[in-house]
Amino acid sequence: MSSSSTSSRTTRKVEVVSPVPADIDIANSVEPLHISEIAKELNLTPNHYDLYGKYKAKVLLSVLDELQGSGDGYYVVVGGITPTPLGEGKSTTTVGLCQTLGAFLDKKVVTCLRQPSQGPTFGIKGGAAGGGYSQVIPMDEFNLHLTGDIHAITAANNLLAAAIDTRVFHEASQSDKALFNRLCPPNKEGKRSFSEIMFRRLKKLGISKTTPEELTPEEVKKFARLDIDPNSITWRRVMDVNDRFLRKITVGQGPEEKGMTRETGFDISVASEIMAVLALTTSLADMRERLGKMVIGNSKAGDPITADDLGVGGALTVLMKDAINPTLMQTLEGTPVLVHAGPFANIAHGNSSIVADKIALKLVGSGGFVVTEAGFGSDIGTEKFMNIKCRYSGLTPQCAVIVATIRALKMHGGGPEVVAGKPLDRAYTTENVSLVEAGCVNLARHISNTKAYGVNVVVAINMFATDSEAELNAVKKAALAAGAYDAVICTHHAHGGKGAVDLGIAVQKACENVTQPLKFLYPLDISIKEKIEAIARSYGASGVEYSEQAEKQIEMYSRQGFTGLPICMAKTQYSFSHNASEKGAPSGFVLPIRDVRASIGAGFIYPLVGTMSTMPGLPTRPCFYEIDLDTGTGKVIGLS
Repeated sequence: MSSSSTSSRTTRKVEVVSPVPADIDIANSVEPLHISEIAKELNLTPNHYDLYGKYKAKVLLSVLDELQGSGDGYYVVVGGITPTPLGEGKSTTTVGLCQTLGAFLDKKVVTCLRQPSQGPTFGIKGGAAGGGYSQVIPMDEFNLHLTGDIHAITAANNLLAAAIDTRVFHEASQSDKALFNRLCPPNKEGKRSFSEIMFRRLKKLGISKTTPEELTPEEVKKFARLDIDPNSITWRRVMDVNDRFLRKITVGQGPEEKGMTRETGFDISVASEIMAVLALTTSLADMRERLGKMVIGNSKAGDPITADDLGVGGALTVLMKDAINPTLMQTLEGTPVLVHAGPFANIAHGNSSIVADKIALKLVGSGGFVVTEAGFGSDIGTEKFMNIKCRYSGLTPQCAVIVATIRALKMHGGGPEVVAGKPLDRAYTTENVSLVEAGCVNLARHISNTKAYGVNVVVAINMFATDSEAELNAVKKAALAAGAYDAVICTHHAHGGKGAVDLGIAVQKACENVTQPLKFLYPLDISIKEKIEAIARSYGASGVEYSEQAEKQIEMYSRQGFTGLPICMAKTQYSFSHNASEKGAPSGFVLPIRDVRASIGAGFIYPLVGTMSTMPGLPTRPCFYEIDLDTGTGKVIGLS
């Protein structure tokens, strides 16, 4: 196969209607192309993918091997200003930009997006396929089961959780010898042997012997008894549903568990470290190593216990073997989309997968474009894209888009509180240029922070019907004054790709005129605290304050040899600071670090700034009230 920036286009023009209908109605009004047609445009043959119905396919990693020597396309990341709780349209802008590049500017393009969790789909936020006339379709398949990756993560995560509690249970009731004999049972000839995964633990312990009979009693104890400290276990069970009543539970209450109860809880599946591993892995072999290195807690002696110590790393990889392949879909206008991974944007890095981006860059080839979205504002998503994702991928972006809205800028300028589910205050629907200008301090800081990575910054002003020309011009002026390469007004929600043509042209020029190499915010060879403080300064903080627990964890991770990992800050997305009510561009504050945790398999340390919920709850009226099936047509209705 070969990559090429020219091919016969399968894109289509969509007839737009005003006012804009509901997202699901727009999605259902367009008959998707068979996914083999989308694949063909990318020069993919049926040997390069596995079909999942008519409109989805898993692209195989072998594509990367075949295209190893070919050139990459331009690499664009879409972030945003600090958002309101309503969101400012990053996914919609990402899709609209790609529809412009492919259907209007005749460029080879691939959109790379995260897979959404079903929690928000049925909860408060709704789906994440974009919106209006800039969507991924079929919308219902995108927002629900897709190709089962999140279910695979759920199964793998919970297998590991079961292995942890079971191991603690068995070690509590057996002698060293009995434990060892059950771990290495004799075969029919009476000979014992180590399974392949056991050699990983032996190597970790510095034991070079190859048969169970060779081990001394002391070595038997070291090998067989993990001696997990139950109070140190950080691994929790997961499910892909918002369920507040599972946040704190007690396991082991059955009579057969002999009173070995333990307080734990559930997270939502996308908060699992396995999701972060999937997003940051670079190959099947790399994923196997990362899954095996995941730390679930410590021994009573303070040593980290891994999935491989429990003997389950290989089984986790088997459960994840199909999930590593990105899912090919399409936009409303027939441009290709790779959907892959969906890590949390606070306790994890909030970006789609490295393998999807790498495959896409080869498929579009030189002169083509790959556009990916980073979760939350640029202070979180784009920062983690640069300092975590790009470190592990070795890829260099040329352009960063920052999505801004008049609504959010008015909020940052001192406007009334914006609350999801409540009507907007009149300040947001009538002209107030001074309020917009005051809020542009937030945009300016995002621009300067993002420019520091060496990329050109293009501001996409996502226009709403109530925005005035004077307000829009004020944002353009402020963006250019803050150092943006360009700032353009977009109407892709209402007009699809046609509404983002100026954005597409600006992004193309920005990519073609990059003059600097990628620069990280911090080097990896400094201390954990120095890295935390470098990120804190980018928020506007004057210093960092560590709790006693945070100090203890930093000392432990440093002793365990994890200081060389990048930092993934877990903080509110609603402010540069730790205080969600601090709008604009606060400065001079002290950033409090409540706790510090680690995702060793994924490959980062994550400090907690305040309290982070990893299991959302349902509101009084969840989105599921609107969702149903038209039993006559078989189509989903009510998805948002």
